[in-house]
Amino acid sequence: MLRIKFNAAILFSLLMLSAGAKAGRLAIVIDDIGYRPHEEQQILALPTAISIAILPNAPHAREMATKAHQQGREVLIHLPMAPLSKQPLERDTLRPDMSQEEIARIIRDAVNKVPFAVGLNNHMGSAMTSSAQGMYHVMQVLKQYPFYFLDSMTIGNSQSTQAARGTGINVIKRNVFLDNTSNEADIRRQFNRAVALARRNGSAIAIGHPHPNTVRVLQQMLLTLPTDIVLVAPSTLLHEADRSAPESSPQPNRPRNPFRGVPLCLAHQLPPPVYANAMFTVIFSSLNNTVGIRLPPTVCWSCLSVSIVKNSIPAVVSTLIVPTQTIKR
Repeated sequence: MLRIKFNAAILFSLLMLSAGAKAGRLAIVIDDIGYRPHEEQQILALPTAISIAILPNAPHAREMATKAHQQGREVLIHLPMAPLSKQPLERDTLRPDMSQEEIARIIRDAVNKVPFAVGLNNHMGSAMTSSAQGMYHVMQVLKQYPFYFLDSMTIGNSQSTQAARGTGINVIKRNVFLDNTSNEADIRRQFNRAVALARRNGSAIAIGHPHPNTVRVLQQMLLTLPTDIVLVAPSTLLHEADRSAPESSPQPNRPRNPFRGVPLCLAHQLPPPVYANAMFTVIFSSLNNTVGIRLPPTVCWSCLSVSIVKNSIPAVVSTLIVPTQTIKR
């Protein structure tokens, strides 16, 4: 009994380790940091695995970046990019018609204003991220920095991944917006959706904003986060993204192998077809030749195969075997 209990304990421990190894990883990024000191202090009171994305021209940008870094929290630059809709824009918002030099100046200025950043994501940006030329210029500038790019996916046909090819920049993408509405029930529903995606796919990235209701929902939901979900920083998910590796140099031409292999021998006529009941023919032929077993002289093999599928081979065989006299050896 003691041995059984000991083995059960080992099995339970192995199952727990296996569950931990397969835990879903959830990255949460809070955008628009730098304008709301009160709510943002509440964000900094949340687990340090939650990252913040700071608007470079916000009045508290440097202060919040420094505080987050001191906590060991991951910092991103929340770079303004032009949307398709007409609305007020941040200063130095990137536009598709900008030159690469102008984009380089804006990004350089943003890097100076948001210290300790390790990544960059787009603020709005449906017009900019859907522009192949615009995103090409962005990625050509970003390859000079040790940043990853988190695509907020404000539009479905974002060109970020294509533009990053050959640059060495890692691109990861947002899966869920937590607060498309300010309704707490909607935010809670989106949080649960992010958890479900992390559990199903192994990881998920959710983006929210420092609104009072969002902060309140996070404070509540993180206390009861399922044990199979682990909060992580976005940078820990980079290896799961497609790496846009720099293009390798062309390989020198190598001499062709002169061996061409053995010519294919073609049959002069097609082999006879083999049907599914051939297996049963072989099995029951073997049984019929077994000493002490006699099968009925006629068997409907197609009916027999259907019977085996519906029942089991031993059950069907037992109905076919006819007892014979015991043979003495």
